[in-house]
Amino acid sequence: MPPTPLSPSLIATLPGASYTDPDVFRREQERLFEAMWFCAVRSADLGGPGAFRTVQVGRESVIVARNGAGELRAFLNVCRHRGARLCLEESGEVRRTLRCPYHAWTYDLDGRLVAAPHLAKMPDIDRAAYGLVTVHLREWLGYAWVCLAGEPPSFEETVIGAAVERLGDAASIERYRTEELALGRRITYDVKANWKLIVENFMECYHCATIHPELVDVLPEFAGGYAAQYYVGHGAAFGEDVKGFTVDGGEGFGTLPEVTPEQDRRYYAITVKPTVFVNLVPDHVILHRMFPLAEDRTVVECDWLYAPEVVGSGADVSHSVELFHRVNLQDFAVCERTQPAMASRAYRAGGVLVPSEHHISLFHAWLLEKTGGSGA
Repeated sequence: MPPTPLSPSLIATLPGASYTDPDVFRREQERLFEAMWFCAVRSADLGGPGAFRTVQVGRESVIVARNGAGELRAFLNVCRHRGARLCLEESGEVRRTLRCPYHAWTYDLDGRLVAAPHLAKMPDIDRAAYGLVTVHLREWLGYAWVCLAGEPPSFEETVIGAAVERLGDAASIERYRTEELALGRRITYDVKANWKLIVENFMECYHCATIHPELVDVLPEFAGGYAAQYYVGHGAAFGEDVKGFTVDGGEGFGTLPEVTPEQDRRYYAITVKPTVFVNLVPDHVILHRMFPLAEDRTVVECDWLYAPEVVGSGADVSHSVELFHRVNLQDFAVCERTQPAMASRAYRAGGVLVPSEHHISLFHAWLLEKTGGSGA
């Protein structure tokens, strides 16, 4: 089927195979998820020494653990002896060490080999050399970000730089003090769609008037089709009669202490490529982390973060959570509706972007540059 000629209003998308081809997905695993900074776990989820969580980063399972000094460390979830997976559980707590269930090689929480059966009879073994493979780790916004690359890219340029690019400066996001907020709710979504469909959906609001009635009631300008992140520094204003970022526009909670009057009653959205969305509103922060597991499956973990006194008081956050939970369900449903068509001959050459979606082509250009692919 020949491609349809484009007009100046229309820009071509990626071809359908970009969303269905296992080879494309493997290339993304290697050159994106395993090469860039990846938001792995909320730091506060690991409460004390010995707490750990395992996460899938590209093709690798990674352990993020808190050592005896209370510092976060990250390692590949692989025993150096015969390659058994150390931790099968998604999360847990150990006393002092990580012990392989196969041959009992044992590592401390800094990754050093500290014990193994008959190790004393093998004095030539370099315990440091046979420690766990360390993964680079940085903390920002209250989350542990990991990078599997031997030489990771600049965190300031590629991660913090996304906030600067969107908001105009780093101070604008720092005022929300996300690292000091408390977890009010976490919802995990198992989405049967390619991760790029989710990113593209988040980046545009051409669909908002069609599928997000509750969101458009709170943020009326979204009915015009332009997403807040289309413009640098712009936050979508609350409707005149809207009191808070809630499912019915009713009262939320008190504005976070350092949010400025210019930021009050506005919604800001940030995409931190490749797999993180940050949503800023006056009284809370919503952060999405994507875990792409296959070319047609993406797990999304979404956190709603509030002032500690809100969570500590037992306040009912359900009206606040419900707004973006509905948005998530609506978005993920259309992504799942779109995924099967990516393999259709009708989409072999891809689709099109209308003017309010043209900025998505910048994401496509970035993606192709990073992966060295042609899009198919």
